[in-house]
Amino acid sequence: MELGQTLQRVADLKFALYRRPLHPELFCIHKSRHLEWPNYQADIWVMGLSHVVTVQSGGRCVTEVTTDDIEVLPQNGLITSFQFRGERDHVEKFDDGMHYILSTQVERMTRNLFHASHRDLLNYAAKRGMVMQYNDWADEDNLVPFSFIDWELRDREMHVQTFHAFPADYTILKTQSIFEVGSQGNSQ
Repeated sequence: MELGQTLQRVADLKFALYRRPLHPELFCIHKSRHLEWPNYQADIWVMGLSHVVTVQSGGRCVTEVTTDDIEVLPQNGLITSFQFRGERDHVEKFDDGMHYILSTQVERMTRNLFHASHRDLLNYAAKRGMVMQYNDWADEDNLVPFSFIDWELRDREMHVQTFHAFPADYTILKTQSIFEVGSQGNSQ
């Protein structure tokens, strides 16, 4: 089964980091964006309440994945994986000059705070990035689960922020990533 076809639970989501691209046939991609910048290119996929971001530069590659079923993903090229819980930071510095920095937060909120955050994020998402709402998965308050991904392209860095909203749990999974491509001259 392709990943991203059914409503995930935030408690089941995991993170994985790869040094290779992953094949799109592994996922049920609801929305995608391809970005080209002089020093790198990137692909962003939204699948259910999860995502994949792949950044490639001069034959080098880093792929970030959030998923609820890491077992179906390949082991080849896997650098690390972990369960999303609370707050967490992760840094990977590769010998070829690429660096990856991640900060994650699973934020459980009160009902009122979640409603306000949900509204504010959707308003902000209407002006930037890429948002995917899952109307079929709305809860009893008619709050719609969604994934919102925003990015900033810089000369040798790509900054990515993601927000995955889980109304049933009054929870938002937030990630902030920096993909630094450096230069290939840094390789030893």
